Order: sequence, then C-alpha cells, then structure tokens
Amino acid sequence: MKDLPANPSHSHAWIIQTWISFAISTSAMAIGILYLPVDGWIKGYLGMGMAFTLGSTISLTKTVRDEHEAKRLLAKVDEARVEKLLAEHHPLR
Repeated sequence: MKDLPANPSHSHAWIIQTWISFAISTSAMAIGILYLPVDGWIKGYLGMGMAFTLGSTISLTKTVRDEHEAKRLLAKVDEARVEKLLAEHHPLR
C-alpha cells in the first residue's frame, strides 16, 4: 500500500497565493461595505456578517483538517494491526 507522507506540506508559492487571495478578497469586501451608499447601521450589519463569515470559515477549515488528520492516524493504526497479524501468522510454520 502506498505510504502517506507524515507531514504533507504546500509549496511556498501556494502559501503566498493563498494569503494574497485572502487579503484581496477581505479588503475588497471591506472597501465595498465602507463605500456602500447606505446608513451606518446597515454597514455595521454587513461588517459583522463579514466578520462572522470569516470566523466560521476559519473554524470550518480547522475542523476539516483535524478530521482528515484523525482519519489518517486511524488508517495508519489499522494498517499496523494488519501487518502485525500477517507477520504473526506465517503459513509455513
């Protein structure tokens, strides 16, 4: 079976692209809210909505990452158990 890397890493270019796209999208949304021709309380409502959306997105990504890492760990444990059983059960003994 193909071994999974212990710590998969992203390239430096991918990390930079991710942070730049996050900064541009957040800034563009904030600027759009600030220059929207509506009352201040509507801008505040939209700003709070954007803040909660960003927070929940970060929580979601951390949760998905944690679940993925837990599944990888369980798969490694199961694979080690199978290998141990196969090593203990030698057909020629």
